[in-house]
Amino acid sequence: MFIPDGISVELTGESIRVKGPLGTLEKRFNSRLLKVEQKGNEVIVSSDKKLTREVLSSVKTTEAHIRNMFEGVQKGYEKKLVCIFAHFPVSLEVKGSELLIKNFLGERVPRKAKIMDGVKVEAKGSELIVSGPGKEDVGQTARNIINATKVKGRDQRIFQDGIYLVETG
Repeated sequence: MFIPDGISVELTGESIRVKGPLGTLEKRFNSRLLKVEQKGNEVIVSSDKKLTREVLSSVKTTEAHIRNMFEGVQKGYEKKLVCIFAHFPVSLEVKGSELLIKNFLGERVPRKAKIMDGVKVEAKGSELIVSGPGKEDVGQTARNIINATKVKGRDQRIFQDGIYLVETG
């Protein structure tokens, strides 16, 4: 696959580092199974092993990860979440590498959701915007926020309070 303009790729041992205008991403791959090379303006993923389903799927998966890295450092990824509450007004606050969800269902202790490295979370009223160059990190941060507001032990038909995914991009 071709390396887009404005992106630099660095291969070291078992990892690939992609630098672009929005940041730097690094990913490790299985060097016993795969061989990743850079020839000019192209990254080639191949294998010395016999082409079985496992090997072919590993090659295609690694290629997809590299394409996602290229897109992430160029355009970035973004997910929009919305906080819905009916019983108690919820306030959202970003503090360091955590999102504090205060007064959820009237709880005194705020719920916390971990923000992954390199991901930016903006809280605007009841809306949250999770953005960053790493597709997996953005998705994991959004999932952490959604999981932090899961309602347990109550009737979900009545207690529909929580943070939900609205839009991905």
